[in-house]
Amino acid sequence: MTDVSRMPGHLIRRLHQISTHVFMTRTREAGFDLTPVQFAALDTIRESPGIDQAGLAEAVAKDRATIGAVADRLEQKGLVSRKVNARDKRARKLALTDEGEALVAALRPLVEQLQAEILPGLDEAEYRLFVELAAKAAKAAGTPQA
Repeated sequence: MTDVSRMPGHLIRRLHQISTHVFMTRTREAGFDLTPVQFAALDTIRESPGIDQAGLAEAVAKDRATIGAVADRLEQKGLVSRKVNARDKRARKLALTDEGEALVAALRPLVEQLQAEILPGLDEAEYRLFVELAAKAAKAAGTPQA
């Protein structure tokens, strides 16, 4: 397997490019201005209100500095509020604002719909198998599943 186009690393990188392109194109067409990481952060905060930035970083598999910048941007957009954690003054608890809740509710169906576009050419059984195998590999590598 010397052909780079058959190497998992290359294919994963290429699928990431496709995934990001599809997400950005479809969400912009629908009038939203959000990156895939911002959406993942919002959706995770929706699922775990009061999560701190360290927990969010772990949940979306990004480093703390990146998540800090993402949280800054989401707060600037009025989508997230940050409050000092009473038990740890260094930590910030995150929650969606009403605007953030409304945005996730409006965007989630679109994000679910565009998933099939990320893996064109796969039938339903192949799609499910791909997701199962990708989740298994991510879990084995110690990466949290979103």
